[in-house]
Amino acid sequence: MRIFLRYFPLRDVETSATAKTRQIVDRLLNHASDVLSLIDNLPKTAATQTARSQLARSVSSIGANYEEAQAAESKNDFVHKLQIALKEARESCYWLRLLDKSKAAPQGRIDKLIQESMEIRAIISKAVITTKARYR
Repeated sequence: MRIFLRYFPLRDVETSATAKTRQIVDRLLNHASDVLSLIDNLPKTAATQTARSQLARSVSSIGANYEEAQAAESKNDFVHKLQIALKEARESCYWLRLLDKSKAAPQGRIDKLIQESMEIRAIISKAVITTKARYR
């Protein structure tokens, strides 16, 4: 065991890529949690019913697909899962904007969620573009 540790020391230091991935995963998880909290506080009307259920599905799917991408079986699988996460992020942004437009959600709160949603879209989009360019 001693020989093994001398040549392959255990490290507590994360690579910068791992740290970035963890930050993004945490950000996706926080965003989903914030949006689900908003959904819980929306009026339960016929007008908001579809938006509530679709938004809950799409916002929770972003992080789930991003997590799946981290365990992808190939580069193509990685890109595919990132693209699914991007589609879900776009859909979530749409539902948030619809709730904003219909005045169903508190203005100050929905603005922050839309902004975060747009930033998440940009992050995932850049990851897709970078990954595709790197593996051509």
